[in-house]
Amino acid sequence: MRKITLAAVVTLLAAPLAAQTSPPVTNDLTVTIAPQQYRICNDRPARPVWMDEIHPREAYKALTLMRLYELRSWEAIKATGECGCDVRFPSWDAASAEYEERFATNIQAEHTQIQLALRNEQNQIARDVQDICEAQGNW
Repeated sequence: MRKITLAAVVTLLAAPLAAQTSPPVTNDLTVTIAPQQYRICNDRPARPVWMDEIHPREAYKALTLMRLYELRSWEAIKATGECGCDVRFPSWDAASAEYEERFATNIQAEHTQIQLALRNEQNQIARDVQDICEAQGNW
């Protein structure tokens, strides 16, 4: 009869777990990130580069532009009754120009108020926009 120690049992049981949870060690430093996939409209225009490069302390600026962009696209959907990808996700140019003209130099507290106002405007048309987009299979 062969004796097995408790340490040997623990080692045998832990080995497969370690093999499953430890990533393989390689010298390859290349990281490949697949493009983000959405449920709808995967050919969305890229947002302005500065939004991805902004310092975290100024992220409120990017949030204001995002709110403005979405509101303007929702307004276009409501006005036209169309919810195609080109209407729902237009170029960022018009929203960026409006942001630069109206909000770029505002302080953080003002951005917070602007974001709330933009969200309130968006909430006013949300039901209509959702109905239009759902009817066209683009919600």
